[in-house]
Amino acid sequence: MNSREILCEKDGPVVVVTLNRPEVHNALSTAMIHDLVAIAEEYDRDESARALLITGAGDRAFCAGRDLRLGHERGIGERHDAYGPEQRLFSEVGKPIIAAVNGAAIGGGAEVLLGTDLRVMSERAVIALPEATLGLVPYGGAHVRLPQQIPWAHAMEMLLTGRRYSAQEAFRLGLVNCVVPPEEVRDRAMGLAARIAQNAPVALRKIKEAVRAAYNLSFRDAFHVEWQIATEALATQDAQEGVAAFLEKREPVFRGR
Repeated sequence: MNSREILCEKDGPVVVVTLNRPEVHNALSTAMIHDLVAIAEEYDRDESARALLITGAGDRAFCAGRDLRLGHERGIGERHDAYGPEQRLFSEVGKPIIAAVNGAAIGGGAEVLLGTDLRVMSERAVIALPEATLGLVPYGGAHVRLPQQIPWAHAMEMLLTGRRYSAQEAFRLGLVNCVVPPEEVRDRAMGLAARIAQNAPVALRKIKEAVRAAYNLSFRDAFHVEWQIATEALATQDAQEGVAAFLEKREPVFRGR
């Protein structure tokens, strides 16, 4: 991993990832995207890690997307795999991911945000998918995730106009959980991550698995998937410990099993 461009540290059970190119608004190089995929995969395997928080260095940008200067140098139209690192990023992570959106989330940066589960956004931040204004098309999951997360008409407006949306607009659309002053973004996001990390690891995985699996199914099939996953969770040691701790009026000690 390139430790200069991406900082990764552990704060108890929370993995904190910082995109660290503030001089170019934390724009992503190809190497950074590969590093992020590797970090996410390692987080998913690490039994001691229960939440991941991603943010950007500085107070101007969360992530400005792909570094177009680097893209132009290597040939912007070169062929990409249909399921490359941009698509894989966060797509197969079964644990919670929280975004601390400290500044602008543009293009690929907006797509990084769309791959997370919870989002805390600075009141000064903006979000945009401006690819259409550049003659480009997003390819980091925006077409797949955005219409699942906000109403169709609003998703199409964001994709087709390329305009910037304020933090308040993003909140009204349901793209972010809350909008806070810039100095509170990281603390609020860490608070969410710490609260989530207190819960049973198996339950967290099963909840995310159930939501993903049921999203585009019929009610009948979705309820079957939910029941199946809930049954698997019920058989875990964590479930037994959680119920026992509740009845014994003590804090549970979850083992992730």
